[in-house]
Amino acid sequence: MRSQPPRSVPEATRRLVEDMIHEAARAIDDDRLEEFPSFFTEDGVYEVASRFNVERGLPLAQINCIGRAMIVDRIESLRHANVFQPHRYRHLITGIHLAAGADHALSARSNFMIVRIMDEGSSSLFATGEYRDDIAIDGGAALFRKRQAIFDSRSIDTLLVIPI
Repeated sequence: MRSQPPRSVPEATRRLVEDMIHEAARAIDDDRLEEFPSFFTEDGVYEVASRFNVERGLPLAQINCIGRAMIVDRIESLRHANVFQPHRYRHLITGIHLAAGADHALSARSNFMIVRIMDEGSSSLFATGEYRDDIAIDGGAALFRKRQAIFDSRSIDTLLVIPI
């Protein structure tokens, strides 16, 4: 038996979601990290894990924030408690694919490439991978119910402080 094709996503909703995905990355790139939690529902989940672990169903995630409050706490911690070499990111996001599921649920998959820029001037490719997002539309706004950032390598070669 063939499965039903995914329902199409209305163009206005597609644009709303794509804009939110890009604006979340822009908040990180522009060092407006305090805004990042606002892209999530109150019970939203933010997870960063390696493709190696995800493909094998292994539970280890380098970042695992359950609920907006944990994401807020992570940002507060990096601003006031963590010690790390100052740097910024620049996101390149491509191939956003949206699908509508049951009960008006939306899912999105997109590719990312992140360049890490050190304050002293050097730049390097930091991570490539895929975002897997579950998205809610609430009051005309798109919000992440779950954002899973899956990086392609087996590990991150340096301290992972700033959300990716």
